Amino acid sequence: MPNGSLEKFIYTKVPNANIKLGWKKLYEIIVGIARGLEYLHRGCNTRIVHFDIKPHNILLDQDFCPKIADFGLAKLCPPKQSIITITDARGTVGYIAPEVFSRNFGVISSKSDVYSYGMMVLEMVGGRKNIDARAENTSEIYFPHWIYDQLNQYDTLEACGVTNETEEIAKKMIIVGLWCIQIQPADRPSMSRVVDMLERSISDLQMPPKP
Repeated sequence: MPNGSLEKFIYTKVPNANIKLGWKKLYEIIVGIARGLEYLHRGCNTRIVHFDIKPHNILLDQDFCPKIADFGLAKLCPPKQSIITITDARGTVGYIAPEVFSRNFGVISSKSDVYSYGMMVLEMVGGRKNIDARAENTSEIYFPHWIYDQLNQYDTLEACGVTNETEEIAKKMIIVGLWCIQIQPADRPSMSRVVDMLERSISDLQMPPKP
């Protein structure tokens, strides 16, 4: 793909990242990915769960339209089957849903992709990996908790470089991302619901519990 992977455009410390995508373009990309996952989960004759959604596996064409790539870990299941059986954990650390590691968190389903998608969206907001042991303040080591507190306690995103013009888009991305990474699969939205949330006004979205 002409523009390579999403990975090189969202991390501020990636070498040669000479093109910085604006908030509107980032928003268009996450909507495109959400629609792609919705199609994999509901639009195909056979349901496809990707199991490795991450920035490296999102390729961008010349217009920065996203394409989901690398189906090496994907699982197929009948459309009416919601629970997936796997023998071992699969995916990339930092994006793997809790239930994929331990069944104590719930059953494995397409909601596992939803979790990975949410972690990726939050990385797009922060311009960094969600876990950064080198963060100056301990409160910033796990980005989802830090950004939740920024939004829930202070209702501001100045620390993320968000301006008044782009605040609604950024807040929407954060709220959707936080819903997607809820620990219990049942608390996460489906990808169809994610698409609906992204298309709604920010005033229609509720703040989720802290993940």
